[in-house]
Amino acid sequence: MPALSTIALFLLTALGLLLIPGPSVLYILTHSVAQGKRAGLASVLGIELASLIHAIAAALGLSALLLTSALAFSIVKYLGAAYLIYLGIRTLLAREERQQTAVPAPKSFSQLLTQGFLVNLLNPKTALFFYAFLPQFVNPARGAVAGQILLLGALFVLLASCTDSLYALLGSTVGRVLTRNAGFRHLQRYVTGSIYIVLGVTAAVAGSEKK
Repeated sequence: MPALSTIALFLLTALGLLLIPGPSVLYILTHSVAQGKRAGLASVLGIELASLIHAIAAALGLSALLLTSALAFSIVKYLGAAYLIYLGIRTLLAREERQQTAVPAPKSFSQLLTQGFLVNLLNPKTALFFYAFLPQFVNPARGAVAGQILLLGALFVLLASCTDSLYALLGSTVGRVLTRNAGFRHLQRYVTGSIYIVLGVTAAVAGSEKK
């Protein structure tokens, strides 16, 4: 099991990432704005179920990798740190685009849940994120890697469920403003990009100090 200090740092970092809306939050807000809170919560449920599957896949894959080679696992951690830094730089340098949020056709609860599930499950960027993010907080010396990643993944999904549900509940009243406000998108880009870069650099430095 990861140290309590590691779990606390993980939760703090994850909360920082989750509070700044990304594509999933904008997806939830879009449906919440168009169809109300129930539609937003259905989208949240679908997205988080897919995230849990990605976390399980990452746990099994990274655990098998460690059993094969500790060096390979370390390489994956460094590549993950580099990927996070890349995400941060790309986010900071991204051009602002004026987006008109399309109003989706009304869908049932089951349709929204299924669509949210498939959108997140089939998104390769989500899988890459879990493979890059979770290993930065794993220490093979503290027990089974699969168990550690499953714990961190479950905590991330639980935290994401809370923050995304909050956005779904607020979506019907302020979602339209958040999705179309240029100043908000500008702030979102810089905060999100900075968090990715800091996390990636910290993970790389911490990894090198352990050697």
